[in-house]
Amino acid sequence: MPTVATAAAPGAPPRPNQPSHVPAARPDTTAVGTIVWLSSELMFFAALFAMYFTVRSVNPDLWATEPKLLNVPFSAVNTFVLLSSSVTCQMGVFAAEKGDVVRLRLWIIITFLMGAFFIGGQIFEYSSLVHDDGLSLSSNAYGSVFYLTTGFHGLHVTGGLIAFLLLLGRTFSTKRFTHGHATSAIVVSYYWHFVDVVWIGLFATIYLIK
Repeated sequence: MPTVATAAAPGAPPRPNQPSHVPAARPDTTAVGTIVWLSSELMFFAALFAMYFTVRSVNPDLWATEPKLLNVPFSAVNTFVLLSSSVTCQMGVFAAEKGDVVRLRLWIIITFLMGAFFIGGQIFEYSSLVHDDGLSLSSNAYGSVFYLTTGFHGLHVTGGLIAFLLLLGRTFSTKRFTHGHATSAIVVSYYWHFVDVVWIGLFATIYLIK
């Protein structure tokens, strides 16, 4: 005969064959907030790209001559260093997920140095363009959009370097590596990967597309 299910008495523990409610896992609010913020940053860079192509469309003569001033091989090396830093940053995330704070610090330092190398290269490029070629922010429309697009990206990279220093300092200021520290490493990596992907688009648009 089929059994008839009976209601459990109030306060009684659930029977072994009675399904229990398991709450759904909620995404980390810090990670979600970072992704939402990066979405707004994506719109900001989309506006910069729109500005670049708009100015280029009304000044074709400038784009026929001014891009020849750019040192593409040097910028390609600088780009390779920045993109490689995404790999070292992700290695730091893997170490953080395992709770290996020593390797996390190592990968953070390597990533920071590579990012600093990129910024140094960008400053050197600016200096060469201004002093050797006379291309400045106010020289013409090409100079304006070149320095605005690459300069704002450089500021974002600098912000990432500051975030790495804060993350590194946080690992030294505590005796116990917690889930919160790992989450911090993950959200910083989100930001760093973002600025690297944006630079791929900028490098292709400014240095490669003729």
